[in-house]
Amino acid sequence: MSNAENIKCLIIGSGPAGYTAAIYAARAEMKPVLYQGMQPGGQLTTTNEVENFPGYPEGISGPEMMVQLEAQAKRFETDVRYGFITKVDFSDANNLLAWTEDGHEIKADTVIISTGASAKYLGLPSEQKYLEMGGGVSACAVCDGFFYRGQETIIVGAGDSACEEAHYLSKLCTKVTMLVRKDDFRASKIMADRVKNTPNIEILFNTETLEVLGDDQGVTGALVKNNQTGEEKTIPATGFFVAIGHKPNTDIFKDYIDLDETGYIKYAKPGTSLTNVPGVFVAGDAADKNYRQAITAAGTGCMAALDAERYLAAKGH
Repeated sequence: MSNAENIKCLIIGSGPAGYTAAIYAARAEMKPVLYQGMQPGGQLTTTNEVENFPGYPEGISGPEMMVQLEAQAKRFETDVRYGFITKVDFSDANNLLAWTEDGHEIKADTVIISTGASAKYLGLPSEQKYLEMGGGVSACAVCDGFFYRGQETIIVGAGDSACEEAHYLSKLCTKVTMLVRKDDFRASKIMADRVKNTPNIEILFNTETLEVLGDDQGVTGALVKNNQTGEEKTIPATGFFVAIGHKPNTDIFKDYIDLDETGYIKYAKPGTSLTNVPGVFVAGDAADKNYRQAITAAGTGCMAALDAERYLAAKGH
């Protein structure tokens, strides 16, 4: 134990939630230490343009916004560190322990989890190519749909969120083609009926993507295959949206923190950032399967820092 670094507030993960938590915690003299994690800056680093975050009338690129948030956290003397936490032990709330990838041990008075969630993709090389290029592949219609207004788009998925995103796109795009791998939706009947009754959404059941097509400018369409008949065809589109779910990055907490059936952290008390372990708080997409926006993540980052500050004050720290 004597080798452990003692800190008041450990923030696990960056992105809008982690950096906002750091800004509030640092201003409250909690001297936060933030580990950036596997993807410094979180999911927004894969987003070319962010136009829906208040305060940026001209929009801002996701990576640039994360650089600014990091700089703001550092301005208040947050200790921002590269690397990630690979193991925790929350069995004793008075002795919250965490270890980095190189074995460094930390004992924290409070922990804020802001590890986020990772969008699931199909895993096609062509999909990854245009995702990295920022040229037409996205896992968030609400974030990026606006850039495809008046154009044709494709969305892959069969659940409620896929239906919701298809319906959202239908209001912006001239045509939305929905690719469903099986012969029916996984979505609730009300959501499935909504897309079935939307004139500019075409639903192709039993259909899988073979390749995302494009050029130097970005996506131009997709080559798809009917998995019953074997028939292949090309669908023109400038946007290719994937809505097959997210995986919350919460595996290292599962022995101590209450998770739901898909791995999202459960709030111990609705309307707060409290988890089932006293002193451990959660912010952002690790607990949010409904909104998944930068602004909501930032809001819960603020809540987590305030809750952590109150927790320490109640303990006389």
